Amino acid sequence: TEDDMGYKARKRLARFVLVVVLPVYIILAVTIMSEASRFPKAIEFLIYLVLGIAWAFPLKWVFKGIGQSDPDQTS
Repeated sequence: TEDDMGYKARKRLARFVLVVVLPVYIILAVTIMSEASRFPKAIEFLIYLVLGIAWAFPLKWVFKGIGQSDPDQTS
């Protein structure tokens, strides 16, 4: 969790997620949605909804507090 990982390590991980993981996830989501045109509109909407928020919950801890100043830094 966030207590196990230092601020700088979480910041590096957040950059990695933004530059590598999310683009791969987007490509996967687009590939899935290209097949979704066969489904009824309600099911297609639910797939969009799930894919749109599914990445956020497992990665929430990575981004939490990243925009704030480094709590480990003494000043």
